[in-house]
Amino acid sequence: MFVVIFGRPGCPFCVRAKDLAEELKTSREDFNYRYVDIHAEGISKADLEKTVGKPVETVPQIFVDQAHVGGFTEFEAYAKENLGLYQE
Repeated sequence: MFVVIFGRPGCPFCVRAKDLAEELKTSREDFNYRYVDIHAEGISKADLEKTVGKPVETVPQIFVDQAHVGGFTEFEAYAKENLGLYQE
């Protein structure tokens, strides 16, 4: 399973998504991720909307195996439901 997280500097939910992905990478052999800093990569909101396929208001925007799951809250719920993540 490969996850791509599109985020930006100074975004607390982006940091939480990256931390969660790092935790999953450590605990699962079948998990890896890439964090894409949209500012460093020069990705605009319009570019992100094309990738997501709908209007984007917030980051992070997270994809699991190229399927858009949403932001941090949706990613955390996905991880709990599908990846055996148990966080408080």
